[in-house]
Amino acid sequence: MSRPTPVPVLDADSAVRTAGELGAWLAEDAATRDAERRLPEKELEALSASGLLAITVPAGFGGADVGAGTVAEVFRLLAAGDPSVAQIPHSHFVYVNALRHHGTDAQRRFFFDEVLAGARFGNAQSETGTKHVRDFATTLRPDPAEPGGDWLLDGVKGYSTGALFADWIPVLAHLGEDGPLHVAWVRRTAPGVEVVDDWDGMGQRTTASGTVRLAGVRVPRDKVTPWHLTFDGPQVYGAFAQLLHAALDAGIARAALDEAAAFVVAKSRPYPDAGVERAADDPLVVQAFGELELQVRASEALLREAAAAVDAAGAHLSAESADAASLAVAAARASSTQASLEASSRLFEVAGTRSALDSLNLHRHWRNARTHTLHDPASWKVQHLGHWALERTPPPNHGQI
Repeated sequence: MSRPTPVPVLDADSAVRTAGELGAWLAEDAATRDAERRLPEKELEALSASGLLAITVPAGFGGADVGAGTVAEVFRLLAAGDPSVAQIPHSHFVYVNALRHHGTDAQRRFFFDEVLAGARFGNAQSETGTKHVRDFATTLRPDPAEPGGDWLLDGVKGYSTGALFADWIPVLAHLGEDGPLHVAWVRRTAPGVEVVDDWDGMGQRTTASGTVRLAGVRVPRDKVTPWHLTFDGPQVYGAFAQLLHAALDAGIARAALDEAAAFVVAKSRPYPDAGVERAADDPLVVQAFGELELQVRASEALLREAAAAVDAAGAHLSAESADAASLAVAAARASSTQASLEASSRLFEVAGTRSALDSLNLHRHWRNARTHTLHDPASWKVQHLGHWALERTPPPNHGQI
């Protein structure tokens, strides 16, 4: 439902500062929320009230219209606090972006006003029973009893991150049998919409990325936007979405490294052969932390470079600039995947046996990294980079690079 009180309109500096403060607050109870699988309803209300979910609303519609670099840094800071909370609004930003490009003026005015009032968008995109990730069976069909009236929406969606906590759920569906893909915008509470909290992943445990069932959901014609046009020409829609995933992994990597360092300094005992009084003075430990710091910094630098490429392509869109943005994001995603997995795994190597205690829940960093990095295979990012390096072959023009 919409919230009557407008949220703050944050400029770029305010957004980053607010994300840093909110991320620090989220970190205080992140381990407990994960251990107990306590869904972050209070935390999401704080996120909505902060104004961060409205930072990409265009200036012409009352928003701050911040760039991709700011959004990526916001996601990185939130993910360093709690990557489950950070992942929940991912699709919110992606579908705000979809409205910018393919909504009518009336649709944009309506939905951007919703966002400026604190509303959250979820998603119902992926399907688990189809041939591959870009194959969809969900359908919008005309109501035979009302020609020219509302559409009827039927289907089952999986991995619907954000839907349980959403005010609006954008649903990807064919318009008619095997027709072009469109986005049906449905209220979370609409008749025929069932959101099931059946997510049982080993990591990202509190994203509630479960199932959405849609049975004869009525969708007014003015609440349907085209999606099939997104990839008809050069675009950074996909690169922007992938950039935010890279930011999540970079945040996980930094959090894992920082928590490991705090643990080693305060609680680890030195190995006798090191001949030192503190574990933090063990040269093998210092070397390991130096290597991890280098890897995490590299992922953060590639994230900034990718965000700059997305912003540059958005300002001057061409096939060449879109390709450059996609390749830069592919590099950031491959690097942040590796950094998050390495930092969250090697923390046990450097922190010692006690760090493996289940009660400390340090393993949540690896579980979160391993789960989230499965979203898109990093190996395909490297493949596209390799084709570019060898023969300047442009990357495919779809939403996953």
